[in-house]
Amino acid sequence: MNLKNKIIVICFGFFSFAVMAQSKSDLKLWYDKPAAIWNEALPLGNGRLGAMVFGNPSIERLQLNEETIWAGSPNSNAHSKSLAALPVVRKLIFDGKFDEAHTLADKEMMSQTNNGMPYQTFGSVYVSFSGHDKFTNYYRDLNIDNATATVKYVVNGVEYKREILTAFSDQVVAVKLTASKPGMITCNVMMNSPFDKTEPYSDGNQSVLSGVGSTVEGLKGKIKFQGRTAVKNVGGSVSSKNGIISIDGADEATLYISIATNFVDYKTLDLNQEEKCKRFLEAALTKNFEEIKKSHVAYYQKFFHRVALDLGTNAAANATTDERIRNFSKQFDPQLAALYFQFGRYLLISSSQPGGQPANLQGIWNDMLFPAWESKYTMNINAEMNYWPAEVTNLSEMHEPFIQMAKELAVTGHETAKIMYNANGWVLHHNTDIWRITGPIDHATSGMWPTGGAWVSQDLWEKYLYTGDKNYLKEIYPIMKGAAEFFLDFLVKDPNTGYLVVVPSVSPENTHPGGSGAATLSSGTTMDNQLLFDLFSNVIRATDIVSGDQVFAKKVKEALAKMPPMKIGQYNQLQEWQDDWDNPKDNHRHVSHLYGLFPSNQISAFRTPELFEAAKQSLIYRTDESTGWSMGWKVNLWARLLDGNHAYKLLNDQLKLVTPEQRKGGGTYPNMLDAHQPFQIDGNFGCTSGIVEMLIQSQEGAIQLLPALPTVWKDGSIKGIVTRGGYVVDLEWKNNKVSMLKIQAKLDGNCRLRLESTLKADGFQLKKAKGQNPNELFQSADVKKAVISEKATIKKFKLPKYNEYDIDMKAGKTYTFYGN
Repeated sequence: MNLKNKIIVICFGFFSFAVMAQSKSDLKLWYDKPAAIWNEALPLGNGRLGAMVFGNPSIERLQLNEETIWAGSPNSNAHSKSLAALPVVRKLIFDGKFDEAHTLADKEMMSQTNNGMPYQTFGSVYVSFSGHDKFTNYYRDLNIDNATATVKYVVNGVEYKREILTAFSDQVVAVKLTASKPGMITCNVMMNSPFDKTEPYSDGNQSVLSGVGSTVEGLKGKIKFQGRTAVKNVGGSVSSKNGIISIDGADEATLYISIATNFVDYKTLDLNQEEKCKRFLEAALTKNFEEIKKSHVAYYQKFFHRVALDLGTNAAANATTDERIRNFSKQFDPQLAALYFQFGRYLLISSSQPGGQPANLQGIWNDMLFPAWESKYTMNINAEMNYWPAEVTNLSEMHEPFIQMAKELAVTGHETAKIMYNANGWVLHHNTDIWRITGPIDHATSGMWPTGGAWVSQDLWEKYLYTGDKNYLKEIYPIMKGAAEFFLDFLVKDPNTGYLVVVPSVSPENTHPGGSGAATLSSGTTMDNQLLFDLFSNVIRATDIVSGDQVFAKKVKEALAKMPPMKIGQYNQLQEWQDDWDNPKDNHRHVSHLYGLFPSNQISAFRTPELFEAAKQSLIYRTDESTGWSMGWKVNLWARLLDGNHAYKLLNDQLKLVTPEQRKGGGTYPNMLDAHQPFQIDGNFGCTSGIVEMLIQSQEGAIQLLPALPTVWKDGSIKGIVTRGGYVVDLEWKNNKVSMLKIQAKLDGNCRLRLESTLKADGFQLKKAKGQNPNELFQSADVKKAVISEKATIKKFKLPKYNEYDIDMKAGKTYTFYGN
């Protein structure tokens, strides 16, 4: 039943609370009015279930999601005609006929079956209270310290409270309604869904709604889902008729909402969704709300409490969260930056749980059947960006769904590699969905990018650098090797340069001036070369550690030696393509050729200063303000460029309030979610990662302390951050210098520290660093020298003066240092 098509006459009821002072906790988002639109509602999630809480006193809306409700059904979208078209497309590109290559690729290589399926909303639960449209003393919050939401208000002298959570342990949405006076809870509860043929009905005192995912592009919807709502009351009575639950005169009442589907995995749909839905609901009904909340909070906090960030506070923290976002660029509010950092960690815990699906473009929060970009997994940055905070902010377990997806993509991508390119290994283009499609979709402008497997493999390797877990490396090595096998078959010699190149490909999702002046396809784009440099280098290292297959490693080394180096162009920029095509006025949201700066470490102020300066120039040309996720990426990039004040400027640009009237540009919605626009969650995750990069970096063979500290963050602390090499770091600073450092070693090894100030040790002798750091987990990329255009005039970069110390650390021990 759709609300647009049905008039709902619902009896209204009451609950109350003892009016409390509005919390100014540094871990709460709080507001003094209900959400008027979806981007003002507050997100709750347990990885599988998501809820957006609107907090309207008269009609509460909980917009709900279940992570496996997607359109369509298992399928492969590889184009069988691609193999015949491939050599023709390549020749056209090598001959400079880019428009013709694009036309042919669009016709003969892009998917002819479907362009991926949309992630879809379940619908909403509405709780309607008569007479609550005239209220006072309103308060609404999201407490990210315990993953609960609260709504409070007063009507006719009665104080009301709602407490909502998405139970991690019990797998239901729970809503507790209480009142300051007994017998005041009288309300109606109903479910609603935008799907066709989803009329709610009553099963005893429960409300039930069942449906099937949409059929899209001829691919039949086969996800079956069911939602059930039940009420556990104290006092009064509960009844249900025609799918509407009526609560009458209760002292308090708790709603339990359960949702389940028939999804098992990307190729299997034979679970009984009704039995699963009933099982979760019936188990929850045996408990009271406080029992469910206790286990929920305990589970959540064992992850969330691992990391703490203190950047200071001031009077700006007294305002509502939306006002603080509105004013962030106008007044100093360090506590909002810390809240924003922790909000990203909260979102990752809430949208990516072990055993479930990885966070998609919107995490798990989506109110549409056909959302923007279908809320799929965009693999040319966005899906990987979601997991930038996972290891470094001590949420390694949240990484597991992405790793599982990589295993599944390696299977489906193997079929696509054979069908489309007659290649071994596996391939992934720029997009996938719950069915793990791997063929190119949409159009050649973005879809003809075959390097997704390389980026996925870089993410897998990074996890190893943080954990040092060789059993994990053995597990993911076949995936990395399979990605490398594909490119050993796919790479061809460019007749114009003699280099081995990836072709056809694009620099996501940009155009170049070849052909008609707005071409996309090309050969040997900088990003592809960087991605393969990482893939091949990491596979060689992994082979030495867990495989010993030196025959394969030799093939990879030989291919790597024949690939193009990075180039510096006529505008002193890092070239985006092999040809010097860059336009200094191009401010495209993607800065794909800067992958080598971040998240990779191929470009370095210490090892490749000319490339470092060229990357900086490219970033300046691209400008600062962009879409939300792009600005999140740029926070990381400026931090890697060791410019904390510019990184902070990007954070200001990102924490700019987006209002309903604004239609373009990035920023942040009132509920602190990232605006592309519309909402994309990767900007949140990117900024959380970027704040860490401003304070601690570990990609250079050392733990670098305060590498890009903004001047305004004069004093502060961060605790529980994980670095490459397997170290957990607590850091305090005063007057912009390190005052205390505590390092817990998870692994034996040599730890190198780098900082501008000096340190003294507590109970052992510090030694100055000499030579190369021998720790394999810290190993930096050995990048070829840049090719510099004759027109370029790169200035010599002067590094700040750093002190470096080496410490032999033992697993399980903690080491403490103090600033001099």
